[in-house]
Amino acid sequence: MMLSDEKISHLSHVLLKGLIGKNLVELREEEGKIRKEIKRSTVSFLKASEEIDLAVRKKLQSFSRKIVEGSPEWEVLYKKFYREEAARRGMASE
Repeated sequence: MMLSDEKISHLSHVLLKGLIGKNLVELREEEGKIRKEIKRSTVSFLKASEEIDLAVRKKLQSFSRKIVEGSPEWEVLYKKFYREEAARRGMASE
């Protein structure tokens, strides 16, 4: 995972504080429970993102013609395949 447990915990505090501070949420549970759910969701999202990244890289490496990572062609294909894989997993942002 790209973020440590401490960073994810900090993010959950900052996010909840911001939502409460801007009156964007009405709390029906204890803040601790809500932060725990924010952490769980964040970890789940990061794990799924890593799995998608690995699947896309594997697909790009399977091409008979080598595509150099970081090249414009690689970047375009990576983004395209990432969107497709995310959509397939129900994580599409569009």
